[in-house]
Amino acid sequence: MILKNYEINKINQNINHFILFYGKNEGLKNEALHTLIKNKNNISNYDEKEILDNENNFIESILSKSLFELEKIVVIKRATDKILNILQTLQFKKLDEVTIILNSENLDKKSKLRSFFEKEKELICVPFYPDNDQTLSKLTYNFLKDKNISISPLNVNLIVNKCSGDREALFNELQKIECFVKNGKKINNDNISKLINLSENHSISELVDNCLAQNKKKIINILNENNFSNEDCMIIVRFFLIKAKKLLTLSTVFEINKNIELTISSAKPPIFWKEKEITKQQIQKWNPKNIKKLIYAISETELQIKKNINNSINLITDFILSQSSAEFNS
Repeated sequence: MILKNYEINKINQNINHFILFYGKNEGLKNEALHTLIKNKNNISNYDEKEILDNENNFIESILSKSLFELEKIVVIKRATDKILNILQTLQFKKLDEVTIILNSENLDKKSKLRSFFEKEKELICVPFYPDNDQTLSKLTYNFLKDKNISISPLNVNLIVNKCSGDREALFNELQKIECFVKNGKKINNDNISKLINLSENHSISELVDNCLAQNKKKIINILNENNFSNEDCMIIVRFFLIKAKKLLTLSTVFEINKNIELTISSAKPPIFWKEKEITKQQIQKWNPKNIKKLIYAISETELQIKKNINNSINLITDFILSQSSAEFNS
């Protein structure tokens, strides 16, 4: 059964145990997924390849359910036609309190997976097509108004055109602008052009997240694939500060309740589903005492960059590599 993306509230997870999201609009898919799984604690994330490599284990984990589990949400990323046989195996099994959500990229009309979901009455299929420029412009103006940031309509159009109809890409660009403004600088045409061309392959947020999770191999790949400028370094520092302060709040909660799922679900604003796993890694790596030291180190790095702007790339690279390798005493 096909639903429009604005009809998500019609999904009844007590009846609709299989849900397919597909399309190129990652931002809108993430928003819809967040709507479905908010306030849910037992969420398992898989990549399709993991399941195909361990098919029997996956089916067994779906069918086995603890008496203490109220419900189980399974999110499968990058789903393709290859997973169809497994879904057909599970379709007629007793799946009380289990919901399987597939997140696929673009599936054409010939896709067997898409056809399977469209034709079956109790299966839900939701396409997510690119946002039009009018929608993205409205989202941009609302964001800028909320943050009290003023930029020209010409630059709004420049940002919107950069994002190719994907609101996730849009918010990544707007976050860069927010960080730039928080650093006390004024936005002009040159700044906008530099900011939206920053980090084509990886967002700054991904760089900072992987540093805080100490995924050193991933960090080195990001650094090697990006040609950061001196101005970019200040934006990266501001992202570090924002992320570190959020992590301090979560880590403090975790120190009290010792429950990682409860800590994640307590976050305000809520953490996007796709960021939950890396946030868990960060919480388990850092305690409040070490995060406070980190925040001090961020401030010191920012000060050094301001004093030595021509050496800022070396300074930020050294800072990132040192924090990604930091060892802590509990």
